[in-house]
Amino acid sequence: MKKIRVFGLFMTFLLVGVLGYAQIAADAVKGSGTATVGQGTSASNQQAPGLKPGWPTVFPDGLLDGRRNPATVEVLKNKFVGLYFSAHWCPPCRAFSPKLVEFRDAHTKDFEVVFISSDKDENAQFAYMKELNMKWYTVKYRSEVAKSISQKYGVKSIPTLVILSPNGDLITDQGRNDVTDSSGSCISDWKTFSGVQHK
Repeated sequence: MKKIRVFGLFMTFLLVGVLGYAQIAADAVKGSGTATVGQGTSASNQQAPGLKPGWPTVFPDGLLDGRRNPATVEVLKNKFVGLYFSAHWCPPCRAFSPKLVEFRDAHTKDFEVVFISSDKDENAQFAYMKELNMKWYTVKYRSEVAKSISQKYGVKSIPTLVILSPNGDLITDQGRNDVTDSSGSCISDWKTFSGVQHK
């Protein structure tokens, strides 16, 4: 008699467990569908009123010039942007930076640089810009924006030059090679790759 009761209890627990698992699975499927649909309609993905897509999203805190003065992202409008990860203490960076300065100054109509510093401190960041006459822009030293951009493009070493289209789309993370090996044609190549009309 005891064996029958134990077996009956076992079957009851087993049945409850199966039904519970089925409900959990159903809830999981239902929750997954809601999340998928919500990706396009949730508040976090809706564009805020008046917010333009593109550079304001990439640089929500704006930019700084070489004198630490604030600058708006309008300076990047309709331009290819090179995200330049570099530091003064890095010998390969000091070797490449003058080439990038020359390239940038020769193509200001189509190209701008935003410097993401890996220097030892903020003073070193701006001293580096002044020393090499970097007329481009930068972001606040070790800011959340600088960290998120570095993580987004998987930057593991410096110097690294990530090229973005005027719409903010990734063109290449090998911009250093482009500027070094094909400085006369890389702007044209980037335009062709991104579908920007040649002028």
